[in-house]
Order: sequence, then C-alpha cells, then structure tokens
Amino acid sequence: MNAQQLLQQARLTCQKSGARLTTAREQVFLLLAENDGAIGAYDLLEKLKAVDPGAKPATVYRALDFLAAQGFVHKIESINSFLLCDHFSECNHPVQLLICDNCGHVEEIQSNNLDLALRAMADASGFTINKQVVEAHGKCKICQ
Repeated sequence: MNAQQLLQQARLTCQKSGARLTTAREQVFLLLAENDGAIGAYDLLEKLKAVDPGAKPATVYRALDFLAAQGFVHKIESINSFLLCDHFSECNHPVQLLICDNCGHVEEIQSNNLDLALRAMADASGFTINKQVVEAHGKCKICQ
C-alpha cells in the first residue's frame, strides 16, 4: 500500500475506535509512511517543518505517542527511532524487529513460535506479558 492508502486505513481505524486523527498526527503519519525504514523524532521534526514551519518537538512527540497507542507505529527503544507498522489493521501483535547495526535497516518480522515460547516461559514464571517487543541487532543480508 502507498502512503495515502495507509493513511485512509488509519482514518478508518480511528473512526471505528473513536480516536481523533488530527492534522498534525496525519502529517507525522504520512512522513513515517513515506520514509524508508526507521526514523528519529528530530529527523521527523525537520521533515515536518517543511510542511508546518511552526512545528515543535512536542508536536512530533505527542503525535508519535498517539500513533503508537493506536498501533500504527513501533518505537524502537534501542536506537530511539520509530517505524510505521504497515499491517496495523490486522491485529494486535507482538513486535519483533531485526535491526542492522551497519546500515540501520529495520525489518519487522512475525514469529508465532517466538511469541509462544516467550509467553510459555513467562507463564511458567507467573509473569503476565502486556506488551512484547523483541529487538535483535546484527547485520542484514546486504551488509554481511
């Protein structure tokens, strides 16, 4: 899907849930959708200023918080970046990311086996998982 199709899907998702997708949130969403891979908040701010010269860091961070809460983006804690989830309408899913330490490429994968193994180990420890994000660092196939 292209950026506009993803935005339309996000609008429908927000409409169904009663969440408010403001203009600023839409602009940040589109920047993420048009970006190839993960991007930091301040890089997003620079891109947003091309559209909205008065944009401030708080504008971007509030939009990112909202988009993450809706499941539209994943925050990559280890590199302090954000990645658009292009299949957010499918379900609430565990997040598994492969991060290349050489070129910065980030790939989202889904392994039900990894999810099940982690949940089984958590259950055995009496632990309840509320949110799952697995970040694996290494080298992508291009950089190897």
